[in-house]
Amino acid sequence: MEFIIWLVGTICAIWCVLDIFKKPIGLIGKLILSVILLATSWLGLAVYYFWARHHVAEWFK
Repeated sequence: MEFIIWLVGTICAIWCVLDIFKKPIGLIGKLILSVILLATSWLGLAVYYFWARHHVAEWFK
């Protein structure tokens, strides 16, 4: 069961990182966000998906 939870989390993290790299921000911003997202696991995924993905471009202008 733990493997399934880990696998779902990994797939979601990869999806979020790919979404970050599609945003119109600089490379340094993309790398910073990706590292933060991967380091915070499920909490980072939830915050990114429900709130931060709509505000990322504003933060890094």
